[in-house]
Amino acid sequence: MAGGIARVVVVVATEAVREAAERHHASPAATVALGRGALSGLLLATLTKDEERVSVQILGDGPLGALTVDASSAGTVRAFVRHPHAGPSTPPRPRGAAADASGAATGRSLPAWVGRTGIVSVVRDLKLGAPFRGQTALGTGEIDEDVERYLLDSEQIDSALGCEVLLDASGEARLAAGVLVQALPNSEGNPLVETARERLRAGGLLAALEASGGTAPDVEVLARAVVGELTADLRVLERRPVRFHCSCSRERATATLSLLGEVELGEMIATDGRADVTCDFCRREYQFTAEEVETIRAGLISGKPN
Repeated sequence: MAGGIARVVVVVATEAVREAAERHHASPAATVALGRGALSGLLLATLTKDEERVSVQILGDGPLGALTVDASSAGTVRAFVRHPHAGPSTPPRPRGAAADASGAATGRSLPAWVGRTGIVSVVRDLKLGAPFRGQTALGTGEIDEDVERYLLDSEQIDSALGCEVLLDASGEARLAAGVLVQALPNSEGNPLVETARERLRAGGLLAALEASGGTAPDVEVLARAVVGELTADLRVLERRPVRFHCSCSRERATATLSLLGEVELGEMIATDGRADVTCDFCRREYQFTAEEVETIRAGLISGKPN
């Protein structure tokens, strides 16, 4: 758009966010955190035209603990938060809203659960060798604002990024969408990105989602809500499906057990008579009998993995 000086990426991932939250039986605060993290990861995974996988970790000092997101340029995403049940049964206070008079926990904003001190860590894997790693300090605890700051400070890309997750009365994700606006090379000094950032912080994306009436919002409507009249020449170049997807497998669970070492596996056989491996991302359980654990252990002893 704007004569080729900027690009806009819009992601609507309500179903993916809802599935991630359901798999972890997430509290409302955890659902919003998972959603903003998943949306941010999906937006980051569009920065190149190559096959790319992006891992984002928000290591905050709040009750939710670490948030981890794994997203790909193919539109797949998975996410988990260390303490998904933290927080009350009511949604966190909306961004920018005033605190309630009582100061009760139910009136706390998302940063109160994520934390305001910590690290944003990003790993980009383009399948071309060593992945790119970068990190910045956690700034606000709103997650999307912290990922935007990462792009500005670590990757030095002039960007405006905002994500919103609307919950229904039961605390389930009702709508989840995010917008990323980036200046393209040789467009330094153009105010477009700053304008988009101001509109995101002023609630432009949130208002557009609320105006959709609960139905899946049109991505072009969301884009125009953020950049407004600056999208007169907006051209849609590509559309991609988005879905929750976990790449865990029994083979990976076996590899995880192998990392424990022969001594610990032996103790596991003697004490429990079995082993269970649960995927952090999707909560799927892989069960191993004592015989299967012994086979893995024997492989470690012989130096030949089984």
